[in-house]
Amino acid sequence: MVLKLQEYQFLFEELVKRDFKKKYKRTVLGMLWSVLSPLLMLCVLATIFGQFFGRNTEHYIIYLFSGQVIFNYYTESTNEGMNSLMSNSHIFTKINVPKYLFLFSKNVSALMNFGIILAIYFLFVAFDGIMFTWKFLCLIYPITCLMFINLGIGLILSALFIFFRDIQYLYRLFTQIVMYGSAIFYNVNIIPDNIKMVFYCNPIYVCIEYFRTIVINNTIPSANIHLLLAFYAIALFSLGCYIYKKYNYKFLYYV
Repeated sequence: MVLKLQEYQFLFEELVKRDFKKKYKRTVLGMLWSVLSPLLMLCVLATIFGQFFGRNTEHYIIYLFSGQVIFNYYTESTNEGMNSLMSNSHIFTKINVPKYLFLFSKNVSALMNFGIILAIYFLFVAFDGIMFTWKFLCLIYPITCLMFINLGIGLILSALFIFFRDIQYLYRLFTQIVMYGSAIFYNVNIIPDNIKMVFYCNPIYVCIEYFRTIVINNTIPSANIHLLLAFYAIALFSLGCYIYKKYNYKFLYYV
């Protein structure tokens, strides 16, 4: 796969540029929407839920923003990835190119948007009086794991979407379940201890919890959290690659 990316490097770079430009084509504010959209949602969530959960949660705005920035990256990356094959079928039906290039380009575009929001996030962290320490460098780990999780889920979704178009509606419902199960706006401490462990079945919650532990608590998560994130990243990415390898030749017959 790495050798293929090197061979088709020029095409991949052009796909990334196209996807990024296309996202903001004919918009007045352009890239500013990458910043305004999550900030407006942050204001709405903070206003609605702040009075219920903010009183008992330290640095609630950062707590909320941590969940939002991770979840938004996940949803953008996987939703864009799901349609990556269908939206480029006019290309790979005529030219023999690795089909995963279209998915990877969508993920790079989503990663660029994530980087912009992450810069705003760190500004909020500074304004909230949280000290930056060397432990912040550990955030590279959950971001890397989340990138492979998104790629794996994107590979699975884009393949399923070729054969089963209803997957887009099912996945929309699934992301709502993931959102409520990621403790974005509420604190898991209000949940009974015997139910808390269920949250760790959600890789997005684990990534969010990692961020909060580093940024808010200034503590490095346990080895179990590191292993769990690595497991999710390896398992989902491997499953996505397996599905692509097995059904790759069938895609041309269904687009």
